[in-house]
Amino acid sequence: MNVGIKTTVILPEPSTLLGVADETLAKSLAHEIERFAGTGCVAIASTLSQLRQFSGRAAPEVMVIDFELFGAAALAGPVRELRAIAPVILLAPLEQQAAVSSLVGAGDIEFVARSGDFIPLTAALIERKLRSAEMSRSVLGMSWAEFPDNIGSVFRHEINNPLTGILGNAELVLSHRDKLTSADIQRLQTVVDLAVRLRETIRRLSDGWENQAHSVKSA
Repeated sequence: MNVGIKTTVILPEPSTLLGVADETLAKSLAHEIERFAGTGCVAIASTLSQLRQFSGRAAPEVMVIDFELFGAAALAGPVRELRAIAPVILLAPLEQQAAVSSLVGAGDIEFVARSGDFIPLTAALIERKLRSAEMSRSVLGMSWAEFPDNIGSVFRHEINNPLTGILGNAELVLSHRDKLTSADIQRLQTVVDLAVRLRETIRRLSDGWENQAHSVKSA
């Protein structure tokens, strides 16, 4: 299969969107994705505005973004904004990890240090994201007995993706609190607090669901 590399148009259903300005790096990533993941289409955006345009017109299952695409801008805000659209794998020097540590710690993004032979690791993470997305689609219409043992993590993934977008956008607006009224700040903080609580509830319920499913199938 040949990887479709497009820099000016969106592919029909790009499962992977690369935000990479360096053409050599973009091509190396695309070919490694083909070799390792062996599935889906790849689209390439060479500028941040192009990445936003592409991601807004299609729904990629994963985005790989090189830190150089952001130029001198702070990483956390734009990364959080894009994470609301699809799972993000950020490529950046190790010293940049502190700038997105809260997102990494919350499991909102994957961070790959851009040093050494980092391309195969990136492809492996992409393959895992694509496999998770495929599993999410495949469970629709199944009977309970046919559900995979990790159905809880599948549903957690499907719910947490949009929930992360809600949380990320609320926090992004809150970062401009100097322009908000105290009432607006309080409402947004309530949204953030409820989103965090809901994410923890989903985690506990999905863990319990997986344990119950395992018990039923073992009986």
